[in-house]
Amino acid sequence: MDIQEEVKHTIQRAISELYQQDAGEIVLQPTKKEFEGLYTFVTFPLTKALRQAPAQIGQAIGSWITQNSSIVSGFNVVQGFLNLSIADAAWVTVLNDISANPAFGTSAQKEQSVMVEFSSPNTNKPLHLGHLRNNFLGDSVSRILAANGYTVAKTCIVNDRGIHICKSMLAYKLFSADESGHRETPESTGMKGDHLIGKYYVLFDKAYKAQIEELVGQGMPKEEAEKKAPLMLEVQQMLRLWEQGDPETVALWSQLNAWVYEGFDATYQSIGVSFDKTYYESNTYLLGKEIVEEGLQKGVFYRKDDGSVWIDLAEQGLDQKLVLRSDGTSVYMTQDLGTTDLKFQDFHTDRQIWVVGNEQDYHFNVLFAILHRLGRDYADGLYHLSYGMVDLPTGKMKSREGTVVDADDLIQETIDAASAAADEAAKGKLDEFSDDEKTALFKMLGLGALKYYLLKVDPQKRMQFNPAESVDLHGNTGPYIQYVHARIRSVLRKASDMGVSLEGAVTTTELDEIEQQLVFLLSQYPQRVAEAGDAYAPSYIAQYVYELAKTFNQFYDKLSILKETDAVKLHTRLILSKSVGETIRKAMGLLGIEVPEKM
Repeated sequence: MDIQEEVKHTIQRAISELYQQDAGEIVLQPTKKEFEGLYTFVTFPLTKALRQAPAQIGQAIGSWITQNSSIVSGFNVVQGFLNLSIADAAWVTVLNDISANPAFGTSAQKEQSVMVEFSSPNTNKPLHLGHLRNNFLGDSVSRILAANGYTVAKTCIVNDRGIHICKSMLAYKLFSADESGHRETPESTGMKGDHLIGKYYVLFDKAYKAQIEELVGQGMPKEEAEKKAPLMLEVQQMLRLWEQGDPETVALWSQLNAWVYEGFDATYQSIGVSFDKTYYESNTYLLGKEIVEEGLQKGVFYRKDDGSVWIDLAEQGLDQKLVLRSDGTSVYMTQDLGTTDLKFQDFHTDRQIWVVGNEQDYHFNVLFAILHRLGRDYADGLYHLSYGMVDLPTGKMKSREGTVVDADDLIQETIDAASAAADEAAKGKLDEFSDDEKTALFKMLGLGALKYYLLKVDPQKRMQFNPAESVDLHGNTGPYIQYVHARIRSVLRKASDMGVSLEGAVTTTELDEIEQQLVFLLSQYPQRVAEAGDAYAPSYIAQYVYELAKTFNQFYDKLSILKETDAVKLHTRLILSKSVGETIRKAMGLLGIEVPEKM
């Protein structure tokens, strides 16, 4: 039973019979906590058509509904707000429907597919905190869309070429050998490959800045010094050699990238993220040139006197945009045009979503405008899931200066903080855990803390990540919700040990107010999943599951479960607890977060 839809239908019937009017679409909202009721219908919009005061309309509809519906048990009117209370029998029906449906909250399969592209790392440094928000968003949105019935393809494009990659390559070539000529490797240093190469990216920047400072000291303007510093000239030459296929340069590039990919794979495995296909910029950066030629023939692009190719998007407020340099080399836009076409050819999805930071908003507006101009059938299904940057309490991070917090280090820091918090809260209860069980639990709590903290905030908002705050076992955190799930599982295990059966339907005719509230929240889960999918917003799920966990704790504190002597009430509360636990597990799963059986 969908109580909300039943109530909407009943209100439509009431208006039709009372006023001989078509009510149109009925919108309900949760009743404010200071008033009795669970659903509120606002009558203000009806006053003009029905020629009555809002409160009078509410009184008439409320009276009709209580006389003609078995679902609504009572009502009250506050000005133009009709607050409706739902009969216990209706909530019991809802609870039985939920507990009997293992697929509750998952939509039927749709005939539509979606591609979600996320992560987009560079092979000159390890993943960092910003990448974590990106990965968690992309992974969670993919899970939420799948729960809404879409076929989902998860893709990643690796930025493995260009001047920034050559910077770490050149630094490694110049600075990695010891006195005997042996070069550092992940094995010789004990470092992950991505961390090792990231070290040389930072070394390049330090040496480059020193050269600029020296040239400026000799009287050269800073802007000129940045262009003429020996390291910059060398790195530009290295890029030319790479593009020409120079064997030595390509071999160095291949070796360093291989080390980085091993590091990336270890991090992805650690955080539970995977992709259906990975694209590499080195394979795709030339693809867009054919599209540029197509656009020239169609008159979408134009060529300037210097041979460069442009598009005029002034009508869209996007000005003129370069799509091919005068020397015939690609720009990022050229590559993205080709890669977008390639991804559509590979997967033929109805939608393509890019999870990319908001500093690229303009780029994606231009990309989508160009593809519309080119007449691509898939252009209407393109979407940029723009998200805000993540700061630490110490401020903004910068890769080149080595102030970025590497993802692996932050993950370990959060796991350590979760371990300390759990140990303190457990008061010896973890002694029954084996060392392996403790390790698994602390990792689950640490990753849960990290993911939940980054996902509970609206994606578009810039945010600050505080590791210590994220692992708090009280308040709106991942570990708090994980603890509630573990508490529910403990109750169910104890019930099983007592020989209490969880089989059969709930038969009670009376529910406590907090039990009604819990069933109401459970009934909202499919709607919240649908809303999160429509808005590409895991934060909707995070807000929901926190509210569910918090309400369960209120229920747990108010009513006895295992000490309840009334068998019908005991059975009801156990079934309710089990349904809440299952829904918490599903909702946290949509955030990519595991929940423990015990804590």
